[in-house]
Amino acid sequence: MNRQSDSSTPGSGRGAPPENLSTEHEGVRSRFGPGFGFGLGFEPDAGADPPPPRPTPGKRSARATRTQHRSGRPASPRSRSVFGWFFGFLGVLGTPLQLLALGLLGAGVFVSVHAPELPSVESLRQVQFEEPLRVFSSDGGLIAEFGIERRRPVAYEDIPPLVVNAFLATEDARFFEHGGVDAIGIVRALLSFASTGTKAQGGSTITMQVTRNFLLSSEKTFQRKLAEVLLTLQVERTLTKDQILDLYLNQIFFGHRAYGISAAAALYYDKELDQLTPAEAAMLAGIPKAPSSNNPVTNPERALERRNYILSRMLELGQIDRKEYEIAVLTPDMARLHRRQPDLDAGYVAEMARQTIVEHYGEAALSQGYKVTTTIDARLQTAAQAAVRRALRDYDRRHGYRGAEAKIDLEGATEADMDAYLETVTTIPDLTPGLVTRASTGEAEIYIGAGRRVGLGIKQVAWAQEFRNANWRGPRPKRVTDVLVVGDLVRLQYDGPGQDGEVSWELGQMPSVAGALVSIAPQDGAVRALVGGYSFNASKFNRAVDMRRQPGSSFKPFVFAAALHEGWTPASLIKDEAVKLTGTQDWNPRNSDRKEMGPIRMRSALALSRNLAAINLLQSVGLEDAQNYIRAFGFDLDAMPLGLSMALGTGEMSPMKLAEGYAVFANGGFHVTPYFIQRIESGDGQVLFESHAPRSCSDCWYRYGDDSARVQGTQAGAAAPQVIDPRIAYQITSLLREVVETGTGTRAKKLDREDVVGKTGTTNDVRDSWFAGYQADFVTIAWMGFDDFEKLGRGEEGGRAALGMWVDFMGTALEDLPIAQLDPPPGMVQVRVDPTRGTETKAKSGILEMVNEEFSKDLLGPEPFRVAGPTKNARATKRADTSVRGSAPRVMDDLF
Repeated sequence: MNRQSDSSTPGSGRGAPPENLSTEHEGVRSRFGPGFGFGLGFEPDAGADPPPPRPTPGKRSARATRTQHRSGRPASPRSRSVFGWFFGFLGVLGTPLQLLALGLLGAGVFVSVHAPELPSVESLRQVQFEEPLRVFSSDGGLIAEFGIERRRPVAYEDIPPLVVNAFLATEDARFFEHGGVDAIGIVRALLSFASTGTKAQGGSTITMQVTRNFLLSSEKTFQRKLAEVLLTLQVERTLTKDQILDLYLNQIFFGHRAYGISAAAALYYDKELDQLTPAEAAMLAGIPKAPSSNNPVTNPERALERRNYILSRMLELGQIDRKEYEIAVLTPDMARLHRRQPDLDAGYVAEMARQTIVEHYGEAALSQGYKVTTTIDARLQTAAQAAVRRALRDYDRRHGYRGAEAKIDLEGATEADMDAYLETVTTIPDLTPGLVTRASTGEAEIYIGAGRRVGLGIKQVAWAQEFRNANWRGPRPKRVTDVLVVGDLVRLQYDGPGQDGEVSWELGQMPSVAGALVSIAPQDGAVRALVGGYSFNASKFNRAVDMRRQPGSSFKPFVFAAALHEGWTPASLIKDEAVKLTGTQDWNPRNSDRKEMGPIRMRSALALSRNLAAINLLQSVGLEDAQNYIRAFGFDLDAMPLGLSMALGTGEMSPMKLAEGYAVFANGGFHVTPYFIQRIESGDGQVLFESHAPRSCSDCWYRYGDDSARVQGTQAGAAAPQVIDPRIAYQITSLLREVVETGTGTRAKKLDREDVVGKTGTTNDVRDSWFAGYQADFVTIAWMGFDDFEKLGRGEEGGRAALGMWVDFMGTALEDLPIAQLDPPPGMVQVRVDPTRGTETKAKSGILEMVNEEFSKDLLGPEPFRVAGPTKNARATKRADTSVRGSAPRVMDDLF
């Protein structure tokens, strides 16, 4: 009580704060500018008394006078602390004002201590919104997006007033009137905390939300709130209202990884902002308050209630009229997720692009809106992916059914239970998962989700003979129950339109065999299509680039090219007989048919893929000379075996590396390095990288129609290095055409084109199946095999398994393209060759060959041997000498 009586009432002059406190307070005020206290949104009470006057220097206070009178002697001045004066001052205030004063004191202390540590609002002028990394094909098709936030930043002037008003109605109706801080809201938050003890209300304006989202955390503490208030005032002084709204509407979260109003409109309504109706704009405006509970997809009832409230606020504020309001509240909401799907399936290319961006620009680049334009052609990529999948499924069917993917106990299971389970099954393109719910002798019922059921009869499962091993299948099923039982998790594939236009299904299965295909442009190495497996979802391993497997006989053309360089010709005779090995080499190579054909022309040896002939040829050329020559094709020979087995392709490489080598033949002798990124742009459209890949002479090799090809070597500025004589490239192309016409690659004749060439490749025990080939515009490599090196089985050599995939793709790639013509380059002459002896002849039975002019008088090469008469293997020799067409023994293009 005495402390209260000592405290003077407002305006009495008693208990006035000492001079030092007033000076300290003024110091705080001057540090942050005049009017700072009121800038917080706390307006002075108009009904309150004025503050007590400060004591006049040199005069005693009333208290000192009274004290002197009571004691009878002069009173000594009584010292009083700052806190004493402050609490004395609080004693005369009511509870609300006491809270306000305490708040002001806390704010002042906070400001003096933490203001220097607050972030600068100037950073808001250069905000870089998080956007996903986007990968595109060369023709603009979306391949993939990487990043947590889906966002499409839009300028404020492009946001319709209807959308802006919807957000102002629910978030901050006085946005254009206040200075950034709503005093009433803050007082309400303080009172709420005082009465409940919880920090549930924030009283945030849009400017305060921008401050919190960009500069602070979202924790609900008064320390953070004070910092938010300080920074909000700075934001209002730094940015215009339009700029603040621009930041807000592009940053806020709308659920389902959508950030910003433009991304939200696209996600929920598949619309641009100027297409939104009042009902849709209000629905979107209601989401950010609680993206989970106000979401029209996950909680449509609560979202609709929130939408209608916002519409009523818009009506109250005059933003819409009564008729628009009544129409809007009666409009059913049509929101659903409209995620943009990739325009083409190229998961392996997308991952290559992602890794490249991270390697060169860091992980942060994944959220900075980078755009990567690849060299991939959307049409060719789609054809390549389809070709690989068909080839792998066809192989699987040829070798039998491996059974259900899983066995599930369906007793008592509802459709909801089965839907939930099917949601967990890996999505595989073209193969729909389903559960067998009923099975009988003649039919099975398959549940494929969302209440849909499919019936399969014996015809739809007839192919599903039991798989036993790569060369053996069980008997053909006679009943549906021989294949399917209740609880099986199976795959279905589309089997064309059924009766009444409904989809017809048949039993399928996820292939266990793997495959890859890559196609590049021989002129500069641009990757036009790349497939690293059946599905990126099923296996992330990119077999087109990261796999290392033996190419088998598809490597032989490089050995034959080395021989041509050393003076051999397509007419030279090669010994297809047992190899004489020196030293203690424990190796017994043989032809796949276990036969020897004796002396055989080089053309026939490559067409029929004779292993012994290739080894003898490499031995004659010299291993070191051949390796030095082959190195020019871009191969890393350090990773290859240093021995004669190199002729059979025992060095391991990827399909991409093999394509790089074949491109030298396809473009006339230039080495080009494959690449797949054409351009990289930053989020603001700045070009960070643009490819200017070295090119071959694209118009002096192949030609179309009657146009003449330019002379090789006369072009200006061909940047790619020429690594082999174009005459050798021409002769190898001619030899590879023989592979298609009469050798192991005759299935390629299905394309009915004279300008496609290639070489099969099969490794030991048929563990890898390859076909490497090209045309004027495409070098394409196809591979099939098991990741664990299991055998593919009989009949799955390169001439079937891989070549089928290759033909499927090239058939699409070459549609509408005319036949390309290849003329002999300068320095070559045509000679007529005796088919038996390989020497020049004038007989009409001779075979025409194009050879280097300097070798025309020495057709048999540096190590000639002559055929004088019948040999020990006369029958085989006769077949080889007369004609390759249809007369050679059936062979398997095998490694050993």
